[in-house]
Parts: sequence; structure tokens; C-alpha cells
Amino acid sequence: MRTSRVFVGRLAGRNVFDPVGDRIGRVRDVLVVFRATAAPRVVGLIVEIPGKRRVFVPISRVTSIGSGQVITTGLINVRRFEQRGGETRMIAELIGRDVQLAPDTPGAAPLTARIEDAAIERGRAGEWLVSEVFVRLPKPAAPFSRGDTRTVRWSDVRLPSSGAQSAELLIQTLVDLKPADLAENLLELPLARMVEVVGELPDERVADALEEMSEQDQLALLANLRPDRTADVLDRMEPDDAADLISALPAAKGEELLDLMEPEEAEDVRRLLEYDADTAGGLMSPSPIVLSAESSIAEGLAMIRRAEIPPAMASAVYVTHPPYETPTGEFLGMAHFQRMLRFPPHERLVTLVDTEIEPVTVHASAAEVSRRLASYDLVALPVVDDQYRLVGVVTVDDVLDHLLPDDWRHADDDDDPRPASAANRVSGRTIIPGSAR
Repeated sequence: MRTSRVFVGRLAGRNVFDPVGDRIGRVRDVLVVFRATAAPRVVGLIVEIPGKRRVFVPISRVTSIGSGQVITTGLINVRRFEQRGGETRMIAELIGRDVQLAPDTPGAAPLTARIEDAAIERGRAGEWLVSEVFVRLPKPAAPFSRGDTRTVRWSDVRLPSSGAQSAELLIQTLVDLKPADLAENLLELPLARMVEVVGELPDERVADALEEMSEQDQLALLANLRPDRTADVLDRMEPDDAADLISALPAAKGEELLDLMEPEEAEDVRRLLEYDADTAGGLMSPSPIVLSAESSIAEGLAMIRRAEIPPAMASAVYVTHPPYETPTGEFLGMAHFQRMLRFPPHERLVTLVDTEIEPVTVHASAAEVSRRLASYDLVALPVVDDQYRLVGVVTVDDVLDHLLPDDWRHADDDDDPRPASAANRVSGRTIIPGSAR
């Protein structure tokens, strides 16, 4: 095994290969165990394999490690990683911590610094240890200065039992994840660390993650946020998801958050809260793309092209009489994006609007909505009120979230019904069955 020193910050995200060069996954963190009188010992790597599953790879099965790539024996246990007591994830829990260093001048007070990276190195006994840390001292009073940096031996560092911790490096590993993967990564963290990370994430990313969490996990996270921050996050959630979350809170708490939200966003949520959760009104999004019959196809295509429009919502535009904000004027029909692509851009929507798809009423059951979506092979269905005004759209993902069991997000592939010979393979490599380690 190579014995070069490797900084964990550069190792994160690197590819992991088997002996014949097939890619197994990517390094997501390094797991260590602290010891009383010696440097922390590396026990293994947390590796993300295909399917976004994070597994534990013991350091004994790593044959070569460097900043560019990691080579293993190829034997992988695909049980989902579960952290044990006494284990610490370097990126998630160590890097970013405040530490104390020996003073430069004898007799002076210890220096406070923050760990910005850490190096692991193979010792003479063959075990991998945390050998050095790269730290940054507090910035001086001079403007535009970030403070001095230095690399020190682990033996010169004292780690307080508690203290501030930056999430900068960890956030760098999370920033490009899809919402569902971001939610899963946050939930893997200890609660205190998750709250610290959420505190540094933008409101939009926190909203994305919350929409992918179970109600229990949502409530646990929000219990640790200030009401004003919670309101800012709710402002950026889809109104139907925000309504579901607020409805799970005590009435007084929900009303407090609604008062703190932006008035327009709060109004959408209040309207959704008027309907039962298992009806079209409770499932719908109140912000479909609405245009007049005289609008051009070019205008419709420009609207669905916007990046912030979810794919299911971008499947069609909805044509009504004015006004064009929900609740609109009388609903006229919908224009599917595929049909719009077949007509000249200057053509008016009235020439291709589909009037054969009947909308559902706000009181239609979730079962009725599901049947209608399946019958007409639709991914979105318009919802009208008693006056035939468009009030929202139910999408197929709204219905799936309602119909799937509450714990569907935590379903484990260990219950895979396929034969072991098929299930226990990763890119053609046989894995080790049994416990998680």
C-alpha cells in the first residue's frame, strides 16, 4: 500500500476502483476512532456506490490510497453504512472544529484555530492515522485578511470536548446533490451537526431537503430552527409541501409561522389548508402556468422552459379567462407541451387547447385523481372549484407522495426480492454478505 500522506479534503469525491480498474464508487468521508494517548486511527472509508447507497469499506480492504484515486480488494459489503459509537466522520464531524495549539511564546495562552483540513498517513505498524491538521488562526484586525494558516502535527493539537464547528468543507460535498440525496446526507449526521450544517445552507437548499424528508424528520429539524428561519425556508418550499408541514404542527405554531412568511406565499398555503389532505384541493399546487387563449405558442414554451418549473408542472400550460392568477377566470382547457412543439411559434394557444380532458374538483378524492391520471396517461391534472375556476394542478408526484407508505424514503435495499446472485453485485463484483462491517 502506498504510504504517501493524503489530505482528506482532496480525497473526498475521488473514485474508488477494484483491482481490475472497474469503478466501485466515490469516497464521501473517512471514519476514525479517537484514542486517549495517540493520534486518531482510521478504520475505513465511507463510499457512495451506484444507487446513492453509502457503504463502509474497512481500511484493511484498501490496497492503495492517494489524492487521485483509491484502490480496494474489490470485496464490498453493500449494507447501508451505520455509524457506531466512538466513531467520528472526519469531514462531517472533525474538519471545521475549533482546536487549541501550543503558543508560539512560552508562557503565553494557547492559540485558538480552526481545522480546515486533515492529513491521514500510514504508520510503521501498518495502520492509517491522522498525522497532521491544516488550521487557520483567527483573522487579525487588518481588513481583507483571513488569518494565518499553518500545518501542525496532531500531537500539537488539543481538541475541546465541545465548541464551534464550521461546515464549509462538508457543505462543499453537499452543494451539488439532488434534493433526495441532500436530505439523506443531512439525516445521516448527528442532530447537533445537522443543525450546524443547515444553519449555513441557503434557504432554497434547506427547502429542497425538507420536501424529501418524512414528516417526523421534518418536525425534528424545524424544532431546532428559529421561527424566522423556518418561515424563510417555508417561503421557498412548494406551497403544497409547506401546507402539509404546517398542518402537522400545533395550530398556534402554524399560525405563527404563517404570519412570519411572505404574504403571497402564506396566502397560497392558507388556501391549501382549507382542504382535506386526501382531496385534490389538499394535494394540488396552486401555481400552475396560466395563459390567455390569445397567447402564442412561443409564450407558452418560454414559460415551461424556466429552470424553476418542475418537470411535471412543465408538461402543459393551462388556458383560462382572466384573471390569470389562481383562482383564475373560467377554465378553458390545457395545451400539452408536445403538441405545442408541432405548431408554429406564432400560433395562438386557442387553436390547440385540449378541451377533452375534464378537470377534477377540489373535493375529488386522491383515488379519483389517481384513476384519472392513469386513464389519460397524464402527469398533471387541472383542479377547479365550484365556479369552474382553475385553482391548481395535481401532479403525479403529489399523488405518489400521498399513496406511498410513510416510511418509503427509508426503504432499505436489503429487502431486495431478487436472488442473492443478482442482488449482491455491484458493477459485476460479488460483495460480502452479512453485517454492516
